[in-house]
Amino acid sequence: MKSAIPADWDLQPLGALCSRPQYGLTETASSEPIGPRFLRITDIQNGEVAWETVPFCRCSPADLERHRVGQGDILVARIGGTTGKTFFVRNCSEDVVFASYLIRLRARSIDERYLYYFCQSQRYWNHINASKDERLKGGVNTSLLTELEVPVPPMDEQVMIADLLEAIESFARFEARSAQRLRALKSATMAKLFREGLHSEHLKQTEIGELPASWDVVRLGDHCELKSGGTPPRTTAEYWGGEIPWVKTTEVDYSVIRETEEKITASGLENSSAKLFDKGTLLMAMYGQGVTRGRVALLGIRAATNQACAAFFPDKTISTRFLYSYFCHAYEHIRELGHGANQRNLSLEILHDVKIPVPRSLDEQEEISNIVSGIERRIEISCFKDNVLSRLFATTLECLMTGAVRLKNLGVVEVSHA
Repeated sequence: MKSAIPADWDLQPLGALCSRPQYGLTETASSEPIGPRFLRITDIQNGEVAWETVPFCRCSPADLERHRVGQGDILVARIGGTTGKTFFVRNCSEDVVFASYLIRLRARSIDERYLYYFCQSQRYWNHINASKDERLKGGVNTSLLTELEVPVPPMDEQVMIADLLEAIESFARFEARSAQRLRALKSATMAKLFREGLHSEHLKQTEIGELPASWDVVRLGDHCELKSGGTPPRTTAEYWGGEIPWVKTTEVDYSVIRETEEKITASGLENSSAKLFDKGTLLMAMYGQGVTRGRVALLGIRAATNQACAAFFPDKTISTRFLYSYFCHAYEHIRELGHGANQRNLSLEILHDVKIPVPRSLDEQEEISNIVSGIERRIEISCFKDNVLSRLFATTLECLMTGAVRLKNLGVVEVSHA
């Protein structure tokens, strides 16, 4: 409705602002470096494309001309789990055509970046989601897109809106990439530390691979007590909603657990196999969907857990933090130890028999864990910044796209109190 936007804005159908939306090319991707790149939905990950990994395709000169991707194009996923999501083409320096499950929007009388950011707004998604009926089978088409009503500010304001949103988005992506690089650094650092140690020792061959000469290989159960938790009956209301934090496997995710989604009562603790574990306890998810199995975390609070969490209590020869760092490194190996037909679950018995490398010096164990935790803190900071910036982006986007906040000119912001 016109009343929902500022008086000096227009509300126009997208079809009047763009060239006719166009479906992509029906072709088959090829690994041979012949023809243009062939951009598919699956090549777009988290709003970015690694162009060097996009496959090629053979197509006629006419198809290349008709479906060539250009700077400033907006590509819309028209079907599947990403239906409605958009990709803005930047820095495309070679010939690229787009596949049939994408629709191209090419701005004509609107700033292309403003239009791209509008396609992330609530108004846009309300239109897309309201049209996911049986006729479209959950997808979108060109007719649906051309009918979409777009709030259109004056051109200078469109540019300022796009500039501000692009800046916030750029900072968020920088932090996300930083976290990704730090995770790679953590993985490489752990691989080196758990093979070579800290003191440039001669390496010896062991049953679990090469290790520093002064390290031992021990059976976990010989040096560590293991316990699991429990779940109070869901049918007994007085067991739930208390003051005792209760950890589920989905909350075991390479972090310090300081709060939980659910809590149980003292009565729930007493009348189930749940146990209260102290702050600093190492937990491992023994089973769970997807990547959950094998993940570890440290308790930052006193808490109980469900029966799918293993709690570790090493003796004085093994540092809990060292054990946490090793399990981070050995995640894939630990996962492969699981048993089960449909889901390869771990168990306390399996974990008891795990062989682990251990420096005889507790000081070396602590130094190794300090190096790993230092990188983890940097990852946590980057992830926190990314999260804050992403939330700032979402809030700013809605304020700007509805006109609740106006960018009248550079450095001046007007806020509507309507």
